Amino acid sequence: MDYSRYKTLNITRRGVNDAVLDIQMRAENGKLPTSGHKGHWELSEIWRDVGADDTVRCAVLRGEGMGFSGGGDLALVQDMASDFEIRSRVWKEARDLVYNVINCDKPIVSAMHGPAVGAGLVAGLLADISIATKTAKIVDGHTRLGVAAGDHAAIVWPLLCSMAKAKYYLLLCEPISGEEAERIGLVSLAVEEDQLLPKAYEVADRLAGGSQTAIRWTKYALNNWLRQAGPSFDTSLALEFMGFGGPDVHEGLASLRERRAPEF
Repeated sequence: MDYSRYKTLNITRRGVNDAVLDIQMRAENGKLPTSGHKGHWELSEIWRDVGADDTVRCAVLRGEGMGFSGGGDLALVQDMASDFEIRSRVWKEARDLVYNVINCDKPIVSAMHGPAVGAGLVAGLLADISIATKTAKIVDGHTRLGVAAGDHAAIVWPLLCSMAKAKYYLLLCEPISGEEAERIGLVSLAVEEDQLLPKAYEVADRLAGGSQTAIRWTKYALNNWLRQAGPSFDTSLALEFMGFGGPDVHEGLASLRERRAPEF
């Protein structure tokens, strides 16, 4: 498998027989990985290659720099709000990202530190084993931007942390620490900062060393809970992208650029 076509992801191999694929989202701005036009597509597409690569037994997803992911690049958001063709393309990528992670037969481990927002968070929370530092800051910022919480929110948050908690955090865009996320069941584990990668690699090595049919078939069966929620996800994503064609997203975008509270 030729992974050199990915320009916004650092992809290396590790573990016994190089069976663990280490995927690091690049921080193009030197601070946080953000999803621009290229990066958004790559994050949705990589899971097809992971699934098709017979030499890979497990994948680890992590971020570079100060955090796991910084959300969508504002230029991409502006283009989505202004251009129907771009909005349609990114809608397809957002749909593919969720379903490609769910349907990838290899187990995926996420290692989240610092801010975890946007498309990166989608893959981070849909990962089979999600590990966060206790100080990580998880935020779904859709309603703050002026669009519905689409992406992964409707398909997995209520299942992980209950409908009551999901509504509280998604409607208010309230940040969640990694420690609290573990307490409410949103992530699998919360660890100290210096233990994040060692723990993620330990879990990945154990998964890579286990019975591949047993692990992959267990993942497939469990993910039927997510597949059953597919219609809810499809609706939420459609409503989110309808919002990108409405007036509120322009105020949400302006408020982010001007670092002020939005006035909807």
